[in-house]
Amino acid sequence: MSSRSVAAGVVAALMLLLTTTTGSGMAALTLPPRVDAYITKYVKLTPTQQSQLASGQPVTKLLEADPSKEVAVFGAVWVNAPIASYVAAVKDIERFESGGGFRVTKKISSPPRIEDFAQMTVPDDDAADLKSCKVGRCQIKLSESAIERLRREVDWSKPDARARIDQLARSLAFEYVNGYLEGGNGELATYRDSERPTFVAKEFQSMIERLPELVEYLPEIRSYLLDFPKATLANGDSFLYWQEANFGLKPTIRINHLVINESPAGTVVASKMLYASHYFWTALELRVLVPDAARGNGFWFVSVNRSRSDGLTGFVGRVIRGKVRGEAEKGMAAALTATKSMLEGK
Repeated sequence: MSSRSVAAGVVAALMLLLTTTTGSGMAALTLPPRVDAYITKYVKLTPTQQSQLASGQPVTKLLEADPSKEVAVFGAVWVNAPIASYVAAVKDIERFESGGGFRVTKKISSPPRIEDFAQMTVPDDDAADLKSCKVGRCQIKLSESAIERLRREVDWSKPDARARIDQLARSLAFEYVNGYLEGGNGELATYRDSERPTFVAKEFQSMIERLPELVEYLPEIRSYLLDFPKATLANGDSFLYWQEANFGLKPTIRINHLVINESPAGTVVASKMLYASHYFWTALELRVLVPDAARGNGFWFVSVNRSRSDGLTGFVGRVIRGKVRGEAEKGMAAALTATKSMLEGK
C-alpha cells in the first residue's frame, strides 16, 4: 500500500485554526493552522470537498505539475487513531506494503547485506528483453555500466544464463544502495534505456525544488533529501527497502529510501524513490500526520505524491497521461481509505 504514504509538508507546514463554512447544511471544516494555509493556497478544495473532508471522508485532487513528465496528487483524511500507530505500522514495511499488488517487500539491513536481495528475481519478460538490451535501446531502466556488465557477464548460450541474470541483478542492487548510502544523490543512476540519458539525481532535485510542501513548510526535510548522507535530521529515522510490485503492464522492481521525522507538532514520512525498473525516473511520497486537539485524539493524514516518468508527451503520451493521472487519483483515494480503516480497526 505504497500509496498509504505521504504528506507531512504540512507538519510544520500544515497547521492553523480556521473555520470554513461551505454553505447551508454543509459541515464546517476546521483545520490546524498550517494545514489550512497549505490547502487554501495550493490545493484550493471546492466547498463540496471541504465538506467531505470535515465529515471524515477522504478527499483527493490532482495538483499542478509539468504535464510533459510529472504527475502530482493530493489526498487527505481524518484518522481517529494515535499517530504512533501509523509510525509503528510503516516501520514494519514488509508487512505494511504486502499483499495486493506487492509481490515482495524487503527491508534492507544497516549496513546492507547481499542476503537482503536473495528474493530478488528478474521478471521473465524482463529477462527475455535483456537479451537484446543495448545502451540507448533497452526495455528496462539501467545505467550504461549496468548494461555493459550484463553484456559482459551473461553468456546467453549457456543454460545458466537465467540464473546469472538474477545473480547480477542482486549484485547491482546491493552495490547501488551502498553507493547511495556513501555518496547520496550523486550516486543515483543515469538511465540509458533510451537515446537521451536521464539523470535521476537531476530529475529528483528539479522536482522537489518546486514543491511548496518542502520549500515553504519543510525545509529541513528538503535539505535531508537533497544532501543525504551529509545532512542530518533531528528526531529522524530512516531505512532503505526494495520491492517488486505490479504496476501498469509490467512488474516493477523499486528501491526506496523512507524517512520518518517525529515532533510534537506532527510527523513527516517521506518515501524517496531511488530506482525503478520501469515507468518512473523518480518519485516522492510525502505524508504529514498532524494532531488536532480540537477534533479529538486522532490526526489529519495529508499526503502528496509526485512522480516523473517518460512517455507523457505527444498524442499517445497525452492519452497515457490522462490515464496515469486518473489512476494516481484513484490510487490515492484507495490508500487513504485503507489507511483509515486499518488504523481505526474497521
